[in-house]
Amino acid sequence: MSDASALLDRFAAIVGDRHAVRDQQEIAPHLVESRGLYRGASPLLLKPGSTEEVSAILALASETGTPIVPQGGNTGHVGGQTPREGGHDLILSLERLNRIRDVDPVANILVAEAGCILDDVHRAAGDVGRLFPLSLASQGSCRIGGNLSTNAGGTAVLAYGNMRQLCLGLEVVLPTGEIWNGLRRLKKDNTGYDLRDLFIGAEGTLGVITAAVLKLFPQPKGHQVAFAGLKSPEAALALFDRATQRCGAALTGFELMARIGIDFTTRHIPRVRDPLPAPHDWYVLVDISTSDSAETAQAMIEALMADGYEAGLIEDAVIAGSIAQQQALWHMRESMSEAQKPEGGSIKHDVSVPVSHIPAFMEEAGRAVLAAMPGARICAFGHMGDGNIHYNISQPVGADKQAFLARWREINAIVHAIVLAHGGSISAEHGIGQLKRDELAVIRDGIEIELMRRVKQAFDPAGIMNPGKVLAAT
Repeated sequence: MSDASALLDRFAAIVGDRHAVRDQQEIAPHLVESRGLYRGASPLLLKPGSTEEVSAILALASETGTPIVPQGGNTGHVGGQTPREGGHDLILSLERLNRIRDVDPVANILVAEAGCILDDVHRAAGDVGRLFPLSLASQGSCRIGGNLSTNAGGTAVLAYGNMRQLCLGLEVVLPTGEIWNGLRRLKKDNTGYDLRDLFIGAEGTLGVITAAVLKLFPQPKGHQVAFAGLKSPEAALALFDRATQRCGAALTGFELMARIGIDFTTRHIPRVRDPLPAPHDWYVLVDISTSDSAETAQAMIEALMADGYEAGLIEDAVIAGSIAQQQALWHMRESMSEAQKPEGGSIKHDVSVPVSHIPAFMEEAGRAVLAAMPGARICAFGHMGDGNIHYNISQPVGADKQAFLARWREINAIVHAIVLAHGGSISAEHGIGQLKRDELAVIRDGIEIELMRRVKQAFDPAGIMNPGKVLAAT
């Protein structure tokens, strides 16, 4: 038996042969990033069933210098969950750590293991009359550990914040195998450094999150959704300003969409239709949630739509007449990424700019992209309320897909330069992973990158945790 085979046997013994996968056909789905940008190799997929098993795996990995790639639902878009090509990384899947450990509706908290699927957390909160507000298109398959590791945002950040704001405490296994029990349930705790925030958004490079204390909220008593056609992002921004003033905390979503996104979804997504009788250049989806009654939500959204009409901002609009219609409007918005796939290659950007800069960013980026690539189809949409725009570019009609995708870095550089000129970020909610690792090293100050390296060295001196992600090798 070779030394390599013997080492794999030692890892397998920790979880048992049933949960140590060596069959390459079974491992295959775990080797490729969700958009197919990255494909790696691994000799072993480990599925621990407890925090203690994770601890034993990482202790052995540190002892032997074995690289470990944590993986949740494998829904990430930047290759942070994908093993490298060399075939030496072991995949640590958290899918078996899927218990809801506790739900306390009085304290408004839920303790979930990292492998819990987001939809299951929604159901557990709903069962006690509470809401966990993180909402993502992938919520049927993404897992809480991955949501935390990427500091996921989604469609409700405007009202509730991203995962950093939705988490009170963590349980983390360090690369050495030590277990940090930080499952604190306190909203106020100023005792020393906030270690929790180091692991949230770290993409598995500092340790493995195994459980979390999540914040719950009262379920809204009133909810309403409107869909409006407008002539420009400037009109959308002006409507957003009126919405924040009129609705305050009841404004739970404000999504911006270009016309081409509506064309793609109605063309390719079953049972999706254009809610308005005539096309418009731009659209917003407005979501209102109130704590007192459905009548309040209805009156609030009707008043906002009327205000938008009178101000000349809204060209046409529809207010959902039922829960099914509310869901249909959100389904259309959440299907836009999927609807791009039948149109060929898509070069994507997950960026954020200050909300007031969105119209200028859209105009400048559109001009620059079309100058570099005539015929490109810009499918921009996203969370206008928090400045996060998914600036996706579909290939020109009839273009060669591979030739188009080969220009990914070039087009990224054009768009990201405009984002940075507006004081924005090249990664709003998807993380850095492999995709933006080298770019991060260039756009951040040297001292900032150095501080990140010092943190990485302090937590992971053996360099076993998700190597090649976030920080470039030195």
